Parts: sequence; C-alpha cells; structure tokens
Amino acid sequence: MSAATRQTVQAIPAYVGPDTIRALVGYEDVVEEVAAALADFSRGLGDSPVAVFAPAGRDGDVHVKSAWLPGRSVFTVKVATWFAERARRGGTPGAGAVAVFDARTGDLQAVLEDEHHLSDIRTAAAGALAARTLARPDSAVVGVLGTGVQAYLQILAAADELPIREARVWGRRDERVRRLAAALVTRRPDLRVTPVGTARQACEGADVLVTATASTEPLVDAEWLAPGLHITAVGADDPTKAELSPSCLYRADRIVVDSRALTAVHGDLARAQAAFPEPAELGEVLAGSAPGRERADEITVCKLIGLGVQDLAAAQVTLDLLRGTGPQRSRPPACATDLPLSNAPRQGGQRRHPAVGCHDPDAA
Repeated sequence: MSAATRQTVQAIPAYVGPDTIRALVGYEDVVEEVAAALADFSRGLGDSPVAVFAPAGRDGDVHVKSAWLPGRSVFTVKVATWFAERARRGGTPGAGAVAVFDARTGDLQAVLEDEHHLSDIRTAAAGALAARTLARPDSAVVGVLGTGVQAYLQILAAADELPIREARVWGRRDERVRRLAAALVTRRPDLRVTPVGTARQACEGADVLVTATASTEPLVDAEWLAPGLHITAVGADDPTKAELSPSCLYRADRIVVDSRALTAVHGDLARAQAAFPEPAELGEVLAGSAPGRERADEITVCKLIGLGVQDLAAAQVTLDLLRGTGPQRSRPPACATDLPLSNAPRQGGQRRHPAVGCHDPDAA
C-alpha cells in the first residue's frame, strides 16, 4: 500500500456504514451545500446522469445516479434500491450506497452505505430552501399530506426556516399519523402536532403545505388553496404519480422546480399535460437570477424531483464530517429510525422510486 493510499484510508474509512452516517449528518448540515449545488446545476455546470432498471419488477428496482460539478474535489455514483422482500425480512425497503471518487485522479475515496439517509436529508434540505425563498416569512402553520420519513423531515426543515408553531398531519393510516406525531413531539416539543381527518383539513388554514405521498391521483384541489400559501411537493416522482391537480398549478402565481427537464417528464406538471409558463428552477432563485416570493398573497409551488448534484453535496459534507472538518452536532440528527418501521410491504398504488424524489416507504 502506498503512502498516499494509507493516508486516505486513515483520513476516511474506505467503507462507512448506515449507523455511522445517520449519527453523523443531518439535513441541516447539508442545506447550504445543497443550495450551492442547485445553483451550479441551474447555471448549466457539471452533469447528473441517471439510469433505472427493475430486477424484481414492481417489487424491486434500482436507480443509479451520478454527479460531478466543476471545482468539486469529488464526484459521486449513487446506487439506491427499493425491494419489497427486504421489508418482508424486517429491514427498510430502501437500501443502497454512494461511491465517492477523487475528482482529480478518479480514485475511490469512500463507499457510503447510507440506506437512503443521504437521499432523505438532501431532499429535506431542498425543502428547507424552498421554504426559505418561497414561503411567507411569518408562516406559522404547516399542513402535511403523508406520514413517512420525508413528511417528518420536511416539517422539521420548514420549522427551522420559518416560525412554524403547528403541524397538521393527514395520512391514510391512523397508526402512522400517531407514529409521526410522536416523533415530531420528541424532536420539537415546541410544535403542536394536530392529526386531521382529511387532506382538505390539512390544507385549509395552512401557510405551508408539504405533499409527501405515493399518490397516483391528485390529492389537492385548487379551491383549497388560500392566498399566500406555499406548497412544497416532493412525492410525485415519476410519470404515473401526481399530488396536485392541474387546477392547483393553474391557480399558482409562481411555480419553481428543481429541474425543468425532469419535471417535464415526472410528477405533477408532466401529469397535468398542459402548457404552463416555463417555471424557474430553485437554483436560479437561490442564485438571484429568478425571483422567489414577491408578494404576501402569492400562491407558490416548488416541485422537487431530486437531483444527483444534491447527492454529491450531501456526500461532500459527510466526508468533511468524517474528517472532523465539518460542522459539529450537539445531538443526533433526525432520520428514518426515529419512525418505528412497519414490516408490511406496500401495495400496488403505494409504489415508490428510491433515487428520485422523496422515496418514502410509508409516504401515506
């Protein structure tokens, strides 16, 4: 083993397991790096290819996402999987790893087996940035459709950016609503968590609405949207899924996306099959080349599919923390293990795609 190789192994373990990663890095640690990566992506820098295949059909698929950006010390290749059989055997259905390579030499630096944690937190970080730039600064109530990991993290992320006092939660399964409420109260005892009986009740009176479900049909009607509402939509991540009705999108004063190319194919805008004004990208808003919220009464929508450059940003922060050079935490970060797992596999309409969007096995 060369001296350089020994130094790399000593600085960063060649393999890092999920327990270490979950204890080390949370969504709040990656927010600013994700912001920079999204801004670079919207400037047309780097590349973020993706490949998808399904070795187990509807019961198991694999997404491979790669990313590089100029000036970054590393590039990444992520393999994220979802297999029903893994859940049947008592694990989480999501698994996978991020391989991190030196951008100058191509040498492998680390394999981060994250069991989807880095995807979870980079999606939550994007939601935090959407809340920062598109929600009203005085937003106090967040309504949430969904009860899984992404619903949990998006509430916490919004509450970090805004003076959120109450979370109104709707889900199809009462036990999962209770599970989410318990996790939120444990993490943020200052928040009032209110289970509601219908999706409409979660929307009405909310200043921010988060949709994090696996729905294949729209759940939100335009008539439920009050002036000043901001919506962060993370659940619909392929051509078959939608959470917002086309009328919601028509009523919105401002639509922002993470990628115009991806939202033309995946999720709510694609499912609407209608001509909308070209949306701004969140990276453009963050860079100042496109406006965020301009009026208190605007209805704003941020549709997030998920980008490989976000994985790159999360992996870079993880490496910094492993080296001891990143931000230090005073408590373990929020993560999927805060929500007790259900071993029951999801049914047909609940199918998710792990490397795109929120991949939330208990989304609704």
